[in-house]
Amino acid sequence: MKELQEELCRHGRRAASLGLVIGTSGNLSVRAGDLVTVTPSGVALDALTPEDCPVLTLDGEIVSGSRAPSSETPMHLSLYRATGAGAVVHTHAVFGTVVASTLTELPAIHYNALLLGGTVRVAEYATYGTPELAANVVRALEGKQAALMANHGSVSIGRTLEEAFEATRLLEWLCEVYVRALGVGTPRVLTEDELVAVIARASKGSGNA
Repeated sequence: MKELQEELCRHGRRAASLGLVIGTSGNLSVRAGDLVTVTPSGVALDALTPEDCPVLTLDGEIVSGSRAPSSETPMHLSLYRATGAGAVVHTHAVFGTVVASTLTELPAIHYNALLLGGTVRVAEYATYGTPELAANVVRALEGKQAALMANHGSVSIGRTLEEAFEATRLLEWLCEVYVRALGVGTPRVLTEDELVAVIARASKGSGNA
């Protein structure tokens, strides 16, 4: 697990440097089989050391580490059990939190939303760290790679920590585009037919655009 703990620290520093988290907010985890290492409670993500990151079973039993796991660990473990993901990233990034505090979903304003599963749902609000919030997020992520959390932030999953982190970055970019577009006028949302056409073109190996 040492390599995965080091990877958590690297991505924690990236999250802080990109402004995706402030202070001790946000948390990340990565899975190896039936074990998960997660960022600890009360430690800024840009100040982590591998030894800070506890290791738990999927049932929440602490296997190693002296620090308490993140308060959002129940959500992470619920997502692993429900989705089979390899990593989870939760942040309080500005534009994602703005959208999560005002809308019930982020519409597909750009075709790259397809990389996250299309329209991004906003999970219903519940107190952080509770089973209710975990259940709400699991529902919002069904068939998706990312979701927003009402009046809270965002969460992304991936096969690897890098994949989950890039999904987080993409979601924040989509939220920023939408919020800035609202300042100009009414954003034009892509239709179902337009999104299907993008999928069809991508399936022909047309590359990125």
